[in-house]
Amino acid sequence: MATTYELKAQARSGVGKGAARALRRQGLVPAVIYGDKKDPLPIAINYNDANRRIYAGGFLSHIVTLDVDGEKHRVIPRDYQLDPVKDFPIHVDFLRVGAGTRLHVEVHVHFLNEEAAPGLKRGGVLNIVRHTVELSCPPDLIPEEIVVDLTRREIGDSIHISHVSLPEGVTPVVHERDFTIATIVAPSGLRSEEAEAAPAVEAEAAAEAPKKE
Repeated sequence: MATTYELKAQARSGVGKGAARALRRQGLVPAVIYGDKKDPLPIAINYNDANRRIYAGGFLSHIVTLDVDGEKHRVIPRDYQLDPVKDFPIHVDFLRVGAGTRLHVEVHVHFLNEEAAPGLKRGGVLNIVRHTVELSCPPDLIPEEIVVDLTRREIGDSIHISHVSLPEGVTPVVHERDFTIATIVAPSGLRSEEAEAAPAVEAEAAAEAPKKE
């Protein structure tokens, strides 16, 4: 399951662009906690902590305990904004995680045993259709990643969500269809050779076909 961690935060009274700029000059990132039928709580978190967690990956799929001036809040990051030029965090939204909550989270797909896939050994290419999959799950059952085993996979094979083992209580948000996560396709050189050979094969088959009287 996805690991949890704790961040220090402080409540803030000022809102608006001027107050946000003042916080950033102090090395803080404006943020807000909302949800669970409670009033939004404006807070500020340390810039270095926010920047490190965002760029570590999986920021939006990990439960966080926010220590706001000594009061603990169990939350999950729901969105963040980056400076459009310098890509540093300028705002974060946190959603409260209450009892009985089910979350929709994007979980990274990890592919294993590429060396044991005959199709890849023969020069096939792993075509990743989905790098992440949106899952519905309780907060304590968020998977760290979705694992796809490529053992014995051949050229032409497709890996669907039904081929993935998910923890009990965890389901894909899209459940109406068995969507594709990845395929193993022929290398471009082989595809070109097959495409060039197709007209000749068709002509030969036509010549060998019995003629109608």
